Amino acid sequence: MSRLATEFQRLYAAGPEGSVRALVLDVGRPSDWELLSAVWRGVQLELSLPAPGIAIAGENSYQLWFSLQQGCTQDEARAFLDGLKARYLSGVAAPRIRCLTEAPAVPTEVKEGQWSAFVAPDLAPVFVEATWLDIPPGVEGQADLLKSLRSITPQAWRAAMEQLEPAAVQDLALMPPSTPVRPSPDVAPTAATYSPSTTFNDPRAFLLQVMNDASVPMALRIEAAKALLPSSGV
Repeated sequence: MSRLATEFQRLYAAGPEGSVRALVLDVGRPSDWELLSAVWRGVQLELSLPAPGIAIAGENSYQLWFSLQQGCTQDEARAFLDGLKARYLSGVAAPRIRCLTEAPAVPTEVKEGQWSAFVAPDLAPVFVEATWLDIPPGVEGQADLLKSLRSITPQAWRAAMEQLEPAAVQDLALMPPSTPVRPSPDVAPTAATYSPSTTFNDPRAFLLQVMNDASVPMALRIEAAKALLPSSGV
């Protein structure tokens, strides 16, 4: 096994029973290193996480690669990446962001004559006009870049998730309330009829309304229920 394969396995191989160890945040279309570098710095300064790997991914995008020392579930991985989006990328159009929970092959030829590769932080801005290499990157150089990266410990992971959760909840709470379903005039209201409030000063109250409102799409009701789990004990 090559040094590059060994380092990639150390950082990003799936955990026990297929648990997720590689979390990749892809932002681009068009590419904007200044935008993603704010995330790269923020996770280190504000969340106390080790520096994620940086990749030029072709398709006019950059990627941040996070490695977990111990695996997590798909739901936890998505919650982490959604938290990053809510905290650092709330103003970015959704089609520009991709969240990956399986490590794609890097380096690889994304298109003919365009190779993805891991890059050093000081070189990332150089590729803003073309987020790829014209030739395959050196295997030893790629291995050296990965060798310097560290995985997120379980303690750091839990602390980061606690900090990201309020941002994700706030992002959901800022969604406009749905229009309640009005009963037909021919149907008399019963004691079980749900009458949602229209003004919320408490995000938790808003989430409870979303979770219990039958007129809200089921996917949003499920997300509201997930957001309430830590505080409600449901």
